[in-house]
Order: sequence, then C-alpha cells, then structure tokens
Amino acid sequence: MQQPDRWIAHLDMDAFYASVELLRYPQLKGQAVVIGGRRADAPQQLEDGSWRYSKLRDYTGRGVVTTSTYAARDLGVFSAMGLMKAALRAPDAILLPADFDSYRKYSRLFKAAVAEVAPVIEDRGIDEIYIDLSDVPGVRDAVGHDPLGGVKAVAREIKNSVGRATGLTCSIGVTPNKLLSKIASELDKPDGISVLTLDDIPTRVWPLGVRKINGIGPKAGEKLVRLGLETVGDIAAADPAWLVEQFGESYGQWLHAASHGRDSRPVVTHSEPVSISRETTFERDLHAVHDRALLGGIMDELCESLSRDLARKHYAGKTVGIKLRFEGFVTVTRDQTLKAAITSAADIRHAVGLCLKRVTFDKRLRLMGVRIGNLVHASEVPPPAPARAEPLPTLDNLSLF
Repeated sequence: MQQPDRWIAHLDMDAFYASVELLRYPQLKGQAVVIGGRRADAPQQLEDGSWRYSKLRDYTGRGVVTTSTYAARDLGVFSAMGLMKAALRAPDAILLPADFDSYRKYSRLFKAAVAEVAPVIEDRGIDEIYIDLSDVPGVRDAVGHDPLGGVKAVAREIKNSVGRATGLTCSIGVTPNKLLSKIASELDKPDGISVLTLDDIPTRVWPLGVRKINGIGPKAGEKLVRLGLETVGDIAAADPAWLVEQFGESYGQWLHAASHGRDSRPVVTHSEPVSISRETTFERDLHAVHDRALLGGIMDELCESLSRDLARKHYAGKTVGIKLRFEGFVTVTRDQTLKAAITSAADIRHAVGLCLKRVTFDKRLRLMGVRIGNLVHASEVPPPAPARAEPLPTLDNLSLF
C-alpha cells in the first residue's frame, strides 16, 4: 500500500467543558450533566461533606446549553439548545455554571502536549485543532504487517500525551486531508482513533448523512435531502453538472469534490515551533546490553542530526528530551532542562546522557528519539564557552546498556 503524501489529523476534545468539570466533580462521572447555568447554580458542599447540585428542572431563564456530557446527549440534550427546552428532555440532569478560565487553561495544556509530539498545529478553537503529521518521525513506519502502524502509533502517542497533561480524553481522525479528518474524528467518539485513506471513503464516508461533511449547513442539508440526496455517497454519485445547476458553480463543484474526499487546504500555522525532534525505528528490537555499541552510535547520529536541524532553522534550545519505545509499545520519555540554550551535538549528547541515567532498561528497544524544546532564536544565544575538559557521558561510561 502506498501511503498518501500528507497525513493530517483532526483532534477534538471529548465533551470538553463537561469533561473539565468532571475533573472538579469526579463523583458526577457517568451522569447526565449540562453546562450552561449561572453562578448561582454552582454546587454547594454541605456540612456532612456531601454535595448539593442544581437540577435542570429548576432552571428558569433564557440561557442555552454550552455543552453536555454524553449521558445527557443520550437524553437529547445538545449544545446551543435552550436550557428550558433541555429541561423538558432531561429534568433530572445536573446543571453546572460555565467556567471559561478553567476551559482556557486546559485548552493551553492539551495544545502544548500535542505540540511536544507534532508541532505543526492549526488552532481551530478552544477544543479542537488540526495537526500536520506528514513529517513527524516514525509516522510512515510499518508495524508488523500493518503499513499504517506508524501513523496509528503517533496518534496514540498524541492521545496519551494529552491524557497525561490534562486527565482528559480526545478523539483523533487521521486522513490525507482536513475535510476527511474532521469527519474521521467523529467516527469513534469518545476516546477514539480513526485512520482512513482514500480507499476507505466508499465504506466509511459514503454511508454517512450529508450533514457529516463540514461545510454543509442546515439549509443546504435540507435541500440535498429534498432532492433525494441523503448520504454522502448520494452526492458522490450525482452528476456534477446537475449539482452545479442546483447549487451554483462554486458550491456545486465543492459538493462533488468534498463527497469524493478531495481537499487540498494546508494546515495553517503562524506560530514558532515548540520543539525539534529526531527519532528512528529499528528494523528489529535491540537489546540494551548485547546491542549497546549499536545503540550508542544511533544516539550519536540522532544528536548530530538534531544539531544540524537547529543550525539550519537558526534555533537553540534549553530542554533536551529523549523518547524510548520498548517492545509492547511501551513509551518512556525523560527531559533535562539546562541553564543555557545549546546547539551543538556534544551538548545535546551530554544532556541526553543525563536523561538516560533515569531510565530502567529492562525490555528490548524498538524506537529511540531525541527532542530539543524551550527554543530561542540562535541570535539570542551568547558565544559558546570554552570546550569541556571532562569527557562527555557516553552510553558506555554511563553503564546504561
């Protein structure tokens, strides 16, 4: 199987506002909870330690639902619905006020966690982003007989990083473009990963309702259904000229292209990179003792490549990190923050040695990587100090393998 030129991910946090509130009130997990009340609706802790919650049935006013847990959605309560209307569907649902300061905090945390793995990010709001995975190390590696094993492993790593940083779950769709990835991220919610290629469109996308395509709004959706086009596949099978006749040249052509999964839009980002990394996946799992010399040489090459990347992009960094993936897809990371930003391979290798000392090597290694973050422009870095007198730590003299 030939992989696409691009791998674009869409990450959507699961019931984001409600999930942040459940971190604060974990006793509500699994219950129907609606976010959108006033401050007066905040829970009150009683003298015996129990909590008193406002119920949706007691709400009066013109407020709307900001979001709801999946249990509340099962009862028909969705975002942008009037709270009074929602109360008719789920009168016993718990009502909580919105806390946007907390939501912005967790938004920053999850985006920073993603950027540590894949720094090319397009911010689409407080709870969703697009990520260009095309050049992320390891994304094109096959795993066993699965040619998409690498991209799936990177998606899992992103999910795990978000979970560690926030305690929250997210759903990720990975496809060759933004349009399909937006669709794919909804296919296995919550806490899911969906990886699709263009070959999957007939089975995974065409059976979906037309409104599943981002860009087909309520009015266009209603018109498509009136014309007998209820699924994405119906649009794909329609005559392109007829679509133009019904919807105009621009939108009609777009409908045809979108239904076939065609989208060339880039991931747009204007932010500075958060980190630069290099990693490699081994052809076979390597033993920490028997393959010590080989591992040491690979680590040296990674540090030298990373140093060249820094020079080419005119950056220096203060935080050096390692990533080790052991057999069984167990991933271990360690970071070392330095007093001053560095650029040389020797300095990077020295910091890597300090990270390696904090790892237990009790399994065979499948992947090894080095990352440098906390970046500054090279012009901000003072001239290097005189060369070190002491030898740099190596894999041998650190007795790691």
